[in-house]
Amino acid sequence: MIIDIHGHYTTAPKALETWRNQQIAGIKDPSAKPKASDLNISDDEIRETIEANQLAKMRERGSDLTIFSPRASFMAHHIGDFEVSSTWAAICNELCFRVAQLFPDHFIPAAMLPQSPGVDPATCIPELVKCVEQYGNVALNLNPDPSGGHWTSPPLTDRAWYPIYEKMVEYDIPAMIHVSTSCNACFHTTGAHYINADTTAVMQLIQGDLFKDFPTLKFVIPHGGGAAPYHWGRYRGLAQELKKPLLKDHLLKNIYFDTCVYHQPGIDLLTRVIPVENILFASEMIGAVRGVDPETGFNYDDTKRYIEASTQLTAAQKQQIYEGNARRVYSRLDAALKKKGK
Repeated sequence: MIIDIHGHYTTAPKALETWRNQQIAGIKDPSAKPKASDLNISDDEIRETIEANQLAKMRERGSDLTIFSPRASFMAHHIGDFEVSSTWAAICNELCFRVAQLFPDHFIPAAMLPQSPGVDPATCIPELVKCVEQYGNVALNLNPDPSGGHWTSPPLTDRAWYPIYEKMVEYDIPAMIHVSTSCNACFHTTGAHYINADTTAVMQLIQGDLFKDFPTLKFVIPHGGGAAPYHWGRYRGLAQELKKPLLKDHLLKNIYFDTCVYHQPGIDLLTRVIPVENILFASEMIGAVRGVDPETGFNYDDTKRYIEASTQLTAAQKQQIYEGNARRVYSRLDAALKKKGK
């Protein structure tokens, strides 16, 4: 199998965005506030948005299954309060669950959390429990910066995050460290804020000792790990100065990097620097970078082509990246596949 561990419902029916705009308007004018029941999206509308987009590209590019979560830039945890985020997260998570129900052989859901700036992360636990126990979610997206580019939350190693980590360990589900929209003009959302967050998460984890408290906790650092693999020597050196263990012991038993790197030299560097067992196939298709690369004639986010073209990976290593590592890291995914005889 070829498992894409990083997919978002970026093509959701227009009604979702319309409802969200009404919800945002309702923050200032309560009379305009919509009810969750006001949003009506049919199964046929979902089928149409998936079949013409993600599923069509999966078939064209040769991937089999996508771990599917709400659109990252739409999480927008900085908007409104916890009640706003809670309602919005519930709606988006239910939609991804419905996608998985309609296309069970091709999609399995991952949850967004109802995070809100300055609000105790423990408030996210009921939504997390619902998504795992009722929707069969195999992962979650954790935003280290709900403020949207102003970084008002404590680092990921802070005890404030521990209630979420405890649930992750209990359920044995990984978290993808994924920020949302930047409302800071200094940081372009996908070109700077996303990559900044990936890099920042790696450094926070180097500085702390989180995995001593949670030895089985698992994080996926998306977008190829941000700048971390490119500057791996810097981080090895900084860990040494901080009197931390070697990174292979300090981090690499608990963190993983995806292949959302949109050119061949980037994938070649990632697979040369980071051990193969820590790399998971992903594309984030129809996501941040949707265009065609004029140098190759193929979409930037057709990441399978880069893995296939690698001259440094063996066939066994490629299959490890495509499937083996995902089944090991996402134990609930592996269990769901085995239940289907896959």
